[in-house]
Amino acid sequence: MKRIAILTSGGDAPGMNACIRSVVKTAIGSGMEVMGVLRGYKGLIEDEFISLSHKEVSGIMQRGGTVLYTSRCPEFVSKEGQKRALENLKKYEIEGLVVLGGDGSYAGAIALAKAGVNVVAIPATIDNDLYYTDHTLGFDTAVNTITSLINNIRDTASSHERPSVIEVMGAYCGDIALNVGAGVGAEIILVPEVKVTDKQIVDAVEKCETIGKSSCMIITNEKVYDASKLSDLINKRTGVASRPLEVGHIQRGGSPSAFDRVLALKFGACAVKMLVDGKSGAVGDKNGDIIAVELSAALKGSRQFDYNLYQLALKSAGDVLKLQKP
Repeated sequence: MKRIAILTSGGDAPGMNACIRSVVKTAIGSGMEVMGVLRGYKGLIEDEFISLSHKEVSGIMQRGGTVLYTSRCPEFVSKEGQKRALENLKKYEIEGLVVLGGDGSYAGAIALAKAGVNVVAIPATIDNDLYYTDHTLGFDTAVNTITSLINNIRDTASSHERPSVIEVMGAYCGDIALNVGAGVGAEIILVPEVKVTDKQIVDAVEKCETIGKSSCMIITNEKVYDASKLSDLINKRTGVASRPLEVGHIQRGGSPSAFDRVLALKFGACAVKMLVDGKSGAVGDKNGDIIAVELSAALKGSRQFDYNLYQLALKSAGDVLKLQKP
C-alpha cells in the first residue's frame, strides 16, 4: 500500500487531531504517503484533498477540534454522491481510508467498504455511544471539561442555597450525564436509560431541602429534559428558585485529556496496521486492550448502561432519588 487518506466527519471531538497525527506519522514510518480530506465526506465528494507530512501534523496533538475540518454531508447518502467520492479516491490512487467520527460517519464508511475500498473507522465522538468500544475519542475530555465547569457552579449554588439544573450532551446515551454526575456528586442524574417521573424529581428536590442540603445538583441528558423547562417545573412545584444551564458546545472543545491523547495514538497506529494488512474494520478498546471488529458489526449492538455506577452515584450523594432497577 503506497497511499492512504484520512477524514474527520460529523461532530468534532477532542482527540481528533492527536489521532490524525498518529495516523500520519505511523503511515509515513511504514513508507506510505498520506492525504487529508477536508470537511469529511463533503470534501471526499468535492475533491478537497491535501497532502499531509510531518510538518502539517506538528504541534496539533494538544489542539481540540480538527485541523481537517468537518461537516454534515447529506449528499453522501445518495449513490451519486458515493460514486463521486469513489472517483476521487481513484483519481489520487488512494488504497486505504481512515474515517474518524460517530455512528453516522460509520454508516458512510460501511458504504465505501461495500464498494471495495479498504476503510478503517475510528470512534471519535463525545457521546460514547458506540457499543463495541469502552471509550470513544473525546468522551473523557468532555467529562472533565463539564466537571470543571460544574465545580464552579456548585460553589455559587451552595452560596445561594438553590438547586442547579445542568443539561449536557450525549444524544441517546447517558454516559456523559452519568460520569459527570458521579464526578461532581450530583443528587439527581437523569439519563435516557432510566425512567424518572416529574414527581420523583420534585420529591427529590424537596428532600434535599428537608435534610438541609445547601444546594441540589441536577444533571440531565439533553434528550431527557430541557434545562430551562425542568427548572421551571421545579420552581412551579416546589417554590424553590433553581437555575438552569445548558452547557452547549463548550463541552466539545478544549485540549484533549492525556487519556484521549494516548487512546488517539493507539487507535491511529492500529488503523494504519489494519490498512497495511489489507483489512477493513473499526478499532476500539475493550478492557484496556485495543481491538478491531468488522465494520458491519460496529453498529449492530446496543450499549450496556452502567446501572451499578448509577445507583452508587445517587447513594453517595444522599440517596434522595430512589429507583428500582429496570
